[in-house]
Amino acid sequence: MNNEEVMELGPNMEQLKKAVHRTSDWRERLNAVEELGKLGDKQSIDILTRVMANDSVYKVQEAAFHKLKELGEDVQLPAKDSGELYRGITKVLLRIKKSLPEGHTYEDFKEKLKKMRVDLYDTFEGDKGAEFDSWLENTWASLSVRTSPKK
Repeated sequence: MNNEEVMELGPNMEQLKKAVHRTSDWRERLNAVEELGKLGDKQSIDILTRVMANDSVYKVQEAAFHKLKELGEDVQLPAKDSGELYRGITKVLLRIKKSLPEGHTYEDFKEKLKKMRVDLYDTFEGDKGAEFDSWLENTWASLSVRTSPKK
């Protein structure tokens, strides 16, 4: 590898390291996993191992696992966590719902969630896949907002 190729690889690795830590974009993390799998060096393997163990979106964990296997690493696919992705998510969603005017729509709620907590939005979108919209709408509908009695 000549110096020019090393220079090209350096910034690319820095970009990939940033991308795998971008909590607001699981698709970008997934793409970074794919690129890291192509590099296959020690640093890439270390990063893929951390992503496989810790990413909040299981699809990204799975992709890192598959890349590591392709690279000959002896790894085990982590079990999909069946618990809450975020502790206290109901409280967060309820706060967002309460911040909207009475009579707001599901779309209003969805947009505000995306603006206020893109990290949560992105993680649940990645986790739920095609079921995301129906899950979010059902969750929104089930959140009860108590109103104080009018005097």
